[in-house]
Amino acid sequence: MSLGAHLVELRKRLFRSALALILASVAGWFVSQFVLDFLRQPVLVLAGGNASEAVLNYAQITSSFDLRMQIAVTVGVILSSPVWLYQVWAFIVPALVRREKLYAVGFIGSAIPLFLLGCMSGVYVLPNIVRVLTGFVSEQDAAIIDAKQYFDFVLKLVLACGIAFVLPVFLVLLNFVGVISAGAIIKGWRVAILLIAVFTAIATPAADIFSMFLLAVPMVFLYFVAAGVAWIHDRGVAKRAAALDAELAGG
Repeated sequence: MSLGAHLVELRKRLFRSALALILASVAGWFVSQFVLDFLRQPVLVLAGGNASEAVLNYAQITSSFDLRMQIAVTVGVILSSPVWLYQVWAFIVPALVRREKLYAVGFIGSAIPLFLLGCMSGVYVLPNIVRVLTGFVSEQDAAIIDAKQYFDFVLKLVLACGIAFVLPVFLVLLNFVGVISAGAIIKGWRVAILLIAVFTAIATPAADIFSMFLLAVPMVFLYFVAAGVAWIHDRGVAKRAAALDAELAGG
C-alpha cells in the first residue's frame, strides 16, 4: 500500500473507533454514578464512617461534572474495546486473507477477556494502594483527597492494567503473521520482565510490594504463555515448510 492508502486506511479505522467510543461513552454517562459510588469505596473504608479521617473533596464548581464526564469516557473505552481492538488489528494487517481473519477472531476472543481481567486486577489492588498511600498521613491530620485527582489516578491504573494484559496477545498475533519470531520473544524475556517490573512499580506504590506482586505475576505468566504459543506455531510452520521442500525435491 502507498502512503496515501495507509493514511486513508488509518482515517477509516480511527473514525470507526471514535464512533464506537462516542456511543459507548453516552451509555457510560448513565452508569457513571454507579461507577463513582463503587470506586469511592476504598476511601469510605479508610474513613471508617468518620468523615474527619478521610473525605473526597471537589475543589471547583465544575469538578463533579468533569469527573462524571471522565468516568463516562473511561467506561466508553472499556465498552467499545471489541471495536477499537479489532480496528487496531485490522490496520496492522489490512489485507486479511481467510487464515488471518481467523486470527482476528481469535484476537478479539482472547484480547477482550484479558483486557477486562486486567481492569479487574487494577480494581482489586486499588484498596491496598489507597490504604498504603494514605497511611503516611499522621493521626493528627485528615486526608482531604481531591476527587478529580483520585479518580484520575484510579481510572488510569485500571486502563493501564487492562492494556498491559492485552500486549501478549499482540505478540502472538504478530508472530502468526510473520512479523516477529518465537525466538525473538523468548530472547527478550529479561527485557520483558524488567519492563513489567517498572510498569508495576509505577502503577503501585513502592511501599506496597504485595500489590506489585499481584500485578507482575500474571503479566509475566501471560508473556511466557505468548512465547510458548509462538514457539508451537513456528515449529508447525517449520515442519510444513520442510515437508513442502521434501515434496518438491522428490518431485
